Amino acid sequence: MAIVNISTPTANMREDSNSYYRVLFGELRRLGRIEGQNLTVERYGKEQYHQDRDALAEEVVRSNPDVINILDPPAIVFKPKTTTIPIVTISYDPVAIGLAQSMAHPGGNFTGVSVNPGPSIHGKRIALLREMFPAMSKLGCVSPAGAWENTVGEPVRAATGAAGISVANFPVDLPGSATTYRNAIMQAARDGSDAIMMVDSPDAIANRVAINEAIAEARIPSIQCFTEAVEGGGLMAYAFDLKELTRHMAGEIDAILRGANPAEIPFYQVSKFDLSINLKAAKALGLTVPATLLATAAKVVE
Repeated sequence: MAIVNISTPTANMREDSNSYYRVLFGELRRLGRIEGQNLTVERYGKEQYHQDRDALAEEVVRSNPDVINILDPPAIVFKPKTTTIPIVTISYDPVAIGLAQSMAHPGGNFTGVSVNPGPSIHGKRIALLREMFPAMSKLGCVSPAGAWENTVGEPVRAATGAAGISVANFPVDLPGSATTYRNAIMQAARDGSDAIMMVDSPDAIANRVAINEAIAEARIPSIQCFTEAVEGGGLMAYAFDLKELTRHMAGEIDAILRGANPAEIPFYQVSKFDLSINLKAAKALGLTVPATLLATAAKVVE
């Protein structure tokens, strides 16, 4: 098996060093697949990426693994490189970008999970952040480069416009780093943003410590896209359960290694999003968490 995540050092792509891989390898272990015993793992992380996604994809494919698990870069980079090696990935909309013929019957060598909640997710996050911070007047949106123009900008502008809030986008080139995320957040603060919304990206979870530190330094209320960010000190998040998705992907990897055809393994569609709140972060910002938010939060960090 090959695992690819250019936003993470290879040392962190192990069961004992990263929450995602802890769940992935833990579930594979539960299914009877143990690295070093009956599972060989090739890792392609930040060190193997030299600003050329095509070259990286070609290198991975040349190794001819039985299955590839991709978090970053987008799996579409691998589409022209192989039609035979099964690939399990997280995708925003696998049908729209051509990875699958349909969610139920992908029809090719790609399967995995889809995290496309539709454009309404951005409006929901903005509404939750505004409920936490009613004085919000200018939202800084920190998103992967290109996302604003493709899928994010229109629904965010619609939601902020309806709420009478101005908005500015601060793109981060991928793969993002602690420095590039910090620079985007601090630029948003200098530009007059009084609240921050992080847009979904594997890099956002990989760099969540640096993101939280920059937001805390800027003293700006924020809403993030991963619960793990709130567990690490972020104010709030409205997010899918990454651990649940990871367990699904481990099951798909196991099925493929047992001989299942990825063309017939449905993409799992995320349907459940949960609110999480960090009370310590709220107190540090001088915010009183509304009782309505506390009542609906699935996770409250004391």
